[in-house]
Amino acid sequence: MIRGEFRPAAAGFTIMELAMVIVIVAVLAAFAASRINTASFTTEGTANEVAAAVRYAQKLAISQHRTVAVVVTPSNLQLCYTDTACSGGAVRKPPGTDAFTVGSSGVTLGGASFTFNALGKPSAGGTITVTGDGTKNVIIESETGYVRYVP
Repeated sequence: MIRGEFRPAAAGFTIMELAMVIVIVAVLAAFAASRINTASFTTEGTANEVAAAVRYAQKLAISQHRTVAVVVTPSNLQLCYTDTACSGGAVRKPPGTDAFTVGSSGVTLGGASFTFNALGKPSAGGTITVTGDGTKNVIIESETGYVRYVP
């Protein structure tokens, strides 16, 4: 640097400008947080879990060459071997020993129980409704066993 050369001051934000930005961001965050509806997330998540469980039951029936039942109650969905009374034992969640059940508080399930045979064909097609903050449907085709989730 040459002696006597003028150097401009460093540019930046003042404390007041930074404080105002923080206040505005805090107000926007509080407004956004109040608009989040966790009940709709729970309903959507449970419907996705139900669809995945029904698909798993069909794949399990095909891979193990045995009947797998999908038992629907208002509080949960359970997978069992043999029949809808679960007399053949409960399907276990991989890799643990817990029974394969799907359900969540604040969400009810509706629909009839059914079985998948060793070819993956359901004993009856139908719809499993998941009701919480709104209604979601999981549709099982009667001929093919194709599982569709309709949000």
